[in-house]
Amino acid sequence: MKNDAANLICKKILESQRFVITSHLRPDGDSICTSLALAFIGELLGKEVEIINKDNTPFPINLVPDIKKIKIGQIPPDKFDMVILLECANVSRSGQKNINDYFKINIDHHYSNDYYADINWVDPETSAVAEMIYSLGEILKVRFTPQIANNLYYGIVSDTGSFQFSNTNAKSFEVCYKLINHGASSIKVSELLFSNNRPEKIKLLGQVLSTLQMNKKGNIATITMFKKHLDSLNLKEVDTEDITTLARSIKGVEIILFFKEMEKDTFRVSIRSKGTAYAVFIAEYFGGGGHLNAAGFTVKGKYKNLLEEIPETVNKLLKKQPKTKVSDRQKYSEPY
Repeated sequence: MKNDAANLICKKILESQRFVITSHLRPDGDSICTSLALAFIGELLGKEVEIINKDNTPFPINLVPDIKKIKIGQIPPDKFDMVILLECANVSRSGQKNINDYFKINIDHHYSNDYYADINWVDPETSAVAEMIYSLGEILKVRFTPQIANNLYYGIVSDTGSFQFSNTNAKSFEVCYKLINHGASSIKVSELLFSNNRPEKIKLLGQVLSTLQMNKKGNIATITMFKKHLDSLNLKEVDTEDITTLARSIKGVEIILFFKEMEKDTFRVSIRSKGTAYAVFIAEYFGGGGHLNAAGFTVKGKYKNLLEEIPETVNKLLKKQPKTKVSDRQKYSEPY
C-alpha cells in the first residue's frame, strides 16, 4: 500500500524519544517550514525534537515565526534516536557528516532519490513535502495547531509558487483548505513570501529583465544576471524564481533560459518550461538535470557565443523531445 511507509514512520516516531530533522543544502521554504511543522508535531507527542541544517535559512523564509528553532551546523553523532531527512536525494545532499550510524527516515517528493534510508517515503505525485507531513499528522491523530497549520501552508504555497507551478494539483488545494480551517492565515503567508522584497531586489529585477531576448519564433526567451548586477547592489545571494516566473509569463514562450554568471566565462543556466516543453530533456543534453519543468546545467564559453548557440540548440531539441508522461521518466536530480 502507498501509505505503508507513512505508517512505519509514524510507528518509529512514537517509539523514539529524541529525534533530529534536517533538510537539503540551500534549503527552501518547503523544507524549512515543513521541518518546523514536523518538530511541533513531535513535541505535541511528548518528543524532544531538534532541527539542524548545514546551510543558513535564506530570505524571506528567515522571517518565518519560530525560525530561531533551527540550528545551523552538524548533527552530533550519538545524541538522537534517529534522524529524519526532508527532501534529500541522498545523505550527501544534506551536508551532514555524522549521521551514517543513525536510523534514518527519508521523506521526499522529488523523483531523484537513492532510497538510502531505513524507511523511505518518496511520493513524487505530491506538490510539496509539507503535504506529506500533513498526512503523517492525520495518521498520528495530532491536533493541528495554527502554528503547525501555518508552517505547512508556507511549505505548499512556497513550493507551488502560490499555486502557479506544474506540481500544483487537487490535493494541494484540499490540504490547504484543511490547513486554513486549522488556523493557517493565507494573507500572512502570502505577505511574508511575496511582499518582502528589498529595494535592491526590485532594482535587480529591472536590470535582469532589461537583458531579455527572444528568438525569432518567440517560443524561447533568455535573461541574464551578471555578477556586476549583484555587486553594484551589494547583493550576495538572492531568490530569482520570481524573475523567471515573470519572463515565463510572456505569451507564446515555452522555454526560459536564465543565464547566471558564476565566474568569468562560466554560467549556470536555469531552465523553466511550460506546456509540453520539458526542461529536463534540455538540461540532460547539456550535462545537467532537474525536474520536468524546472532544470538546469552549467556551461562555459564566451557569453555572446552562448547566447546565440544555446537557444538555437534548444529550439532543435524541442522538435525532438519524446512525448512521455512524468511517470514514464527516470528519476531526476534537483533543479538548478
